[in-house]
Amino acid sequence: MASYSLFWMLLLKNNWKLISNDFVIYLWTLAVTLIRIYWIFFVPLVWKKDLDNEKCSFLRKTENAVGYNPKRDTINRLRKFKIQKIIELPPPYPNGWYGILKSSQLKAGEATCVSCLGEDLVIFRTKKNIVFILDAYCPHLGANLGIGGSVADDCVICPFHQWKFRGTDGLCINIPYSTSVPKGSKVKKWISQEVDGFIFIWYHAEQTELPWDLRVPMGEIDDAFVYHGHNEFYINCHIQEIPENGADIAHFNAIHKKNFINGSWVQKKRLFGLGSHHWKARWSPLVGKLKYLAEVNLNHYFKLFGKFDCFRMEVSGKQIGPSIVCLEVNSYTFGKIKVVQYITPIEPLLQKVVHEFYGPRWIAPLMKIFIYGESLMFERDISIWNHKVFHRNPILAKEDASIKKFRLWFSQFYSSNSKLYSEATNIVFFGILYWKFLRTQIVSRTSVALRLTAKWIWWLDF
Repeated sequence: MASYSLFWMLLLKNNWKLISNDFVIYLWTLAVTLIRIYWIFFVPLVWKKDLDNEKCSFLRKTENAVGYNPKRDTINRLRKFKIQKIIELPPPYPNGWYGILKSSQLKAGEATCVSCLGEDLVIFRTKKNIVFILDAYCPHLGANLGIGGSVADDCVICPFHQWKFRGTDGLCINIPYSTSVPKGSKVKKWISQEVDGFIFIWYHAEQTELPWDLRVPMGEIDDAFVYHGHNEFYINCHIQEIPENGADIAHFNAIHKKNFINGSWVQKKRLFGLGSHHWKARWSPLVGKLKYLAEVNLNHYFKLFGKFDCFRMEVSGKQIGPSIVCLEVNSYTFGKIKVVQYITPIEPLLQKVVHEFYGPRWIAPLMKIFIYGESLMFERDISIWNHKVFHRNPILAKEDASIKKFRLWFSQFYSSNSKLYSEATNIVFFGILYWKFLRTQIVSRTSVALRLTAKWIWWLDF
């Protein structure tokens, strides 16, 4: 390849004088056009927008980003919800399946750590492409198996002292420097499935409860569909409030009627505010063996200039447990596409929400517009969730009957042993109190210089 490139470079150099400026312009234009076409049809669109406070959304920065402090952000969220009666909040982690990691983020022979649902987990994939999930911390001296741990056969090896834990049951089967394994050398093993390019974990407060089969309601993504991109948001609310949107029929026209690009920029450019979205929605739960499912149906059209109906879409979907929604969109404009929503509680009042988009390759340009529009529409919901409180017994109009049905249906995902909000946050509150006590002792027993140093440390940490 190197010699081939060198040949063309020498040829271009020797004949540069013979090449006209027009030919260079044509060649440059062709290259740019080909790159744009490639991006439109083959590069997925990923929407990760760090919104400011005016837009009322919160996208958690990565650990390496400037200004991100998990301790400070957690405390700020807890302070925000102190004004709310804790008794109003349901358990923060409902029972069900949760998508916690994209399959593409875990290669064969790799291990990684994920924190969610109030747990720290190690996820690893064997050379035979089998995924296992265990508790992250080694029972020996507490090392995190997902940070620096290695994979051998169906086991993950602790990076600290090389203890080997079997993925099928979490048992320690080997200690390289010992002739025996102490009793009780075990970490919790979690039930998992891998469906449609996502790794799911089964979370249930009742240890004996068997999971439902996730593959059946989700279905497999058809070979005619390709991945076109996804968006990702972090939201400050209780997990129940996000899927409840599907049953809140009145909110569709209240929040999502305006043109999807209608915002502060559009108010200056009136030309783009010449249409409105119109919705009809229906939500209904299933019963019997499929009681963990609910059906969502939407009819949409866009009224242009207040006269012409266009961009009609019929949306049908399944709400699977507390955290998954699978939608199929049928449109004369877009054709048939699929959207899958995953909600994962990172903390009691911090939810990670991901939408993945699938469709035929040929509609890639339209899919990018669709992803852009859906992301902007979803941000309108986020602006409400981030600043609302949860009412256990809200005052409802008679037209809000579907909300009452939803809450009755969703209650099945809580059980007698579900961890309460107060239990899930006790550790954080005790940590705050201990740090404040420690800071007080330092300040009271040191000189002025040390007091200033302690205050400086306080602000760095928070």
